[in-house]
Amino acid sequence: MISRAENRSPYTVEILYDRDCGFCVRCVHLLRRLDRRGRVRATALQEPGAPARFGLRVDEALEQAWAVDSDGRTHAGAGAIDAALAGALGTRLPLHVYRIPGIHALQDAAYRWVAANRYRLPGGGGSCAVE
Repeated sequence: MISRAENRSPYTVEILYDRDCGFCVRCVHLLRRLDRRGRVRATALQEPGAPARFGLRVDEALEQAWAVDSDGRTHAGAGAIDAALAGALGTRLPLHVYRIPGIHALQDAAYRWVAANRYRLPGGGGSCAVE
């Protein structure tokens, strides 16, 4: 007998990031260290056609993080980070936590703060230094 867990395909995620942003690159390196089963694919938005594969224009891709998961769902901002963490950790728990009332708004506010201050954070620099 096959259990439900064995019958499901693994949750995978492709995240779009800015390779000119030192902070973004540092975060991608952290994801790769956490992702021991290769469930997260990080794609630089500078790769030809990358934003279009996500259904975005370049200016939209630069506004916030974006991710597409194996369920075909698109995630943006804090939700994209949670989706990438879910893939890297092999559990959808970060996505479930994001849906808890109040947590969504709190994570979105934290994401906006980090995005606005990323050039001051460890690894910041590159295009992030441009305000």
